[in-house]
Amino acid sequence: MTTPFPFTAVVGQDDLRLALLLNAVSPAVGGVLVRGEKGTAKSTAVRALSALLPEVPVVPGCRFSCDPASPDPGCPDGPHEAGGGAERPARMVELPVGASEDRLVGALDIERALSEGVKAFEPGLLADAHRGILYVDEVNLLHDHLVDLLLDAAAMGASYVEREGVSVRHAARFLLVGTMNPEEGELRPQLLDRFGLTVEVAASREPDQRVEVVKRRLAYDDDPAAFAARWAEDEAAVRARIVAARQLLPSVRLGDGALRQIAATCAAFEVDGMRADIVMARTATALAAWAGRTDVLAEDVRQAALLALPHRRRRNPFDAPGLDEDKLDETLEEFGGSDDGDPDPGPDGPGGGGGQPEPDDAPQGDGDTAARPEAGENGQPQPSGAGEQSAVRASEPFRTKVLSVPGIGEGAAGRRSRARTEHGRTTGARRPRGALTKLHLAATVQAAAPHQRARGRSGPGLVVRRDDLRQATREGREGNLVLFVVDASGSMAARQRMSAVKGAVLSLLLDAYQRRDKVGLVTFRGTGADVALPPTSSVDAAAARLETLPTGGRTPLAAGLLRAHDVLRVERLRDPARRPLVVLVTDGRATGGPEPVALAGRAARLFAADGVASVVVDCESGPVRLGLAGQLAGELGGTAVTLDELRADSIAGLVKDVQRRAA
Repeated sequence: MTTPFPFTAVVGQDDLRLALLLNAVSPAVGGVLVRGEKGTAKSTAVRALSALLPEVPVVPGCRFSCDPASPDPGCPDGPHEAGGGAERPARMVELPVGASEDRLVGALDIERALSEGVKAFEPGLLADAHRGILYVDEVNLLHDHLVDLLLDAAAMGASYVEREGVSVRHAARFLLVGTMNPEEGELRPQLLDRFGLTVEVAASREPDQRVEVVKRRLAYDDDPAAFAARWAEDEAAVRARIVAARQLLPSVRLGDGALRQIAATCAAFEVDGMRADIVMARTATALAAWAGRTDVLAEDVRQAALLALPHRRRRNPFDAPGLDEDKLDETLEEFGGSDDGDPDPGPDGPGGGGGQPEPDDAPQGDGDTAARPEAGENGQPQPSGAGEQSAVRASEPFRTKVLSVPGIGEGAAGRRSRARTEHGRTTGARRPRGALTKLHLAATVQAAAPHQRARGRSGPGLVVRRDDLRQATREGREGNLVLFVVDASGSMAARQRMSAVKGAVLSLLLDAYQRRDKVGLVTFRGTGADVALPPTSSVDAAAARLETLPTGGRTPLAAGLLRAHDVLRVERLRDPARRPLVVLVTDGRATGGPEPVALAGRAARLFAADGVASVVVDCESGPVRLGLAGQLAGELGGTAVTLDELRADSIAGLVKDVQRRAA
């Protein structure tokens, strides 16, 4: 068995360690979401936590980890008699991003259920994680149908498996811990709210602390057992402190003054619902217990807000998580009266900081760097200004209608275009290829019925063989690759016009976020085209690139199209099942080089030859319109729509209408 890296040997990352420890003290806090760049000990710290948790008493032989003091009356392995049990270490169960539904919730033996009427159930990861930790690395990449199952289990504390009239239920209460890199995309709001606490982690910019990280990691890799032995005393001390805090927790008093501060803070930051208030109250109580106190102090409330509110105050997907600490301090001071006798020391009072773990004093850098605009181009003058213009802000985003790819795909689950999926409405049946996942009951019975006499059926049960089973075919929605190709040349440089263009693209990005698409961004101006953002699930990154996009120079339209075509070619090799949708944002004008318009037309026909769905957002303005964007849309095999029409009901189904011949 691999020796885990000791929890107490993790350098820095005080907020991360504290959030995990608070959940160890009080699992009711609701788990932790760890956000941060790669290589910041996110997974290491989470995996190390399980070694600190106290052992769990269980009913011997129960696959669902029932508590012998109060066994689950509905346990599939029950009924169990209350009484003595055995103890085992707390489990940490990892949910792979690519796991199947059956692996998560468990699977029924459909053949035995039909032929024998037996509930032969194989438990899944939710059963394994009961009374332990369920860890999801890269939780933001988890498929939507698995997210839905996690939400149901987290809300009800139980997992339900329903298959063609056969039902199994078992308890599933676990500490949900997820890690993610925000550059790869954001979480659905429903799942985001299910995490009690969130922490942002970043690598230290302090050389001494980075040196210590490297030393400890190299020592661990050389001899894990010896390294763990060096930290065994510290690990035992933290484990004992967790046990003591758990015992103290029921005695901690959360006074009315602290409750008023919690309620006022949640109201001040306009968080939705009441879950934030409850999580803050539980977190503040756990902080007091961790510090060895029986009273909740103002600093406990402040620390609880910093951990429980940042991910709940986001108003749209492009808002950065975080809290205005000045506003937080003002709110706590305003509602900091202690008319019920609660102690209310200032930040330097006893227990300040809510019982933080022993920190390393090295400062943490945020590593943020300002985006730098591209160098100016030396193209010929344009009527609207050829020199590079400073970036302008996007206008207010708006709701757009759905742009969909024609036909039926088989890509990743999402919410945009029609696709054959594991979830959705049943459209037919087929023989299973590999393991049966979704039984089509009527088709199975129809296949088995003619053979009952030959199989010697004598009772009421249906004699079912493997060859009779039929897999249900279903139709749902898939996520697509939405590739934005944006004209940033001088002809687009009028500030009001470019602001409207950016607002339109931002609106489409919001739509892509909601529909679980991948997005990419190609820009062209001056003498060439650039891939401003390779295809990614991080719509936030695309919005950031768009915000700092400068304009100016000639209009190398053909170069932009060719670069976009190359991006799709490479992405097709990486993710062949995901179908693309190209959104070209331009006025259709092409300049630079011999016959630029004809060259752009030839480049556009490459997309039509490949059957790529496309929409041209026509940005041409003024009383005299050349209609070049419409001509370009014809070459692409797509449709042109103006900025005004992008808001209108008439845009619905544009791509599908244009590509109907290919459907």
